Amino acid sequence: MNDRMTDLIDFYDILDQLQLKVGSPRKLKNCNGYMAWPKRGVYFFMEDGECRSDSGKGLRVTRIGTHALKAKSKTKLWARLSQHRGTVISGGGNHRGSIFRLLVGTAILERDGNANPSWGRGSTASRQIRQGERFLENAVSDVIGNMPFLWVAIEDEAGAESLRGYIERNSIALLSNCSEPVLDKASTNWLGHMCNREKVRGSGLWNQNHVSEIHDPNFLIQFRKLVDKMEVVQ
Repeated sequence: MNDRMTDLIDFYDILDQLQLKVGSPRKLKNCNGYMAWPKRGVYFFMEDGECRSDSGKGLRVTRIGTHALKAKSKTKLWARLSQHRGTVISGGGNHRGSIFRLLVGTAILERDGNANPSWGRGSTASRQIRQGERFLENAVSDVIGNMPFLWVAIEDEAGAESLRGYIERNSIALLSNCSEPVLDKASTNWLGHMCNREKVRGSGLWNQNHVSEIHDPNFLIQFRKLVDKMEVVQ
């Protein structure tokens, strides 16, 4: 058994322990800011139908993320998750504020044989352009809103060298299939195969950063300690 396989098994064992702490994975479509959230943390999204095939049983993680990686950032965990979720009342969202939404949107366009020339263009957009993107934003909200996810509380300071950043980038590097051997391969029906970003297709993750890096096995020690000290979410 190679070292990466061993670490993958360990990673998912830690997620099993994390699930015991949070009760069960949540879905963003059912979440709001009044629920119990830590100020800061790292989140792990999975998808129904995306199952582990090598490291054990259960759903595989397909997106890892965090927030407040810039010094003095005030962004909280729920604020970042709500950007991915989109707007509850309209069912839409803003993909210019969430790379996760942007990536999923490109895959939906390809899957459905559609085109939207404004998608992913610019950091802001006029009301007219946003109106033209509304149908796609709604579709993105539906996809992401149905993904089960877990989160680990890491109440550290904002910054690129934060413990959250360390856990995020090493989790991505471990799970990424950009290098051989491919483990826990994405299913043939995974929407990410339709994404226009090669790193998403190659990694099997809705991530682009850190997918070609080598993980530090020691991050699993830190990850387990963080989960062990988490209080049970009521």
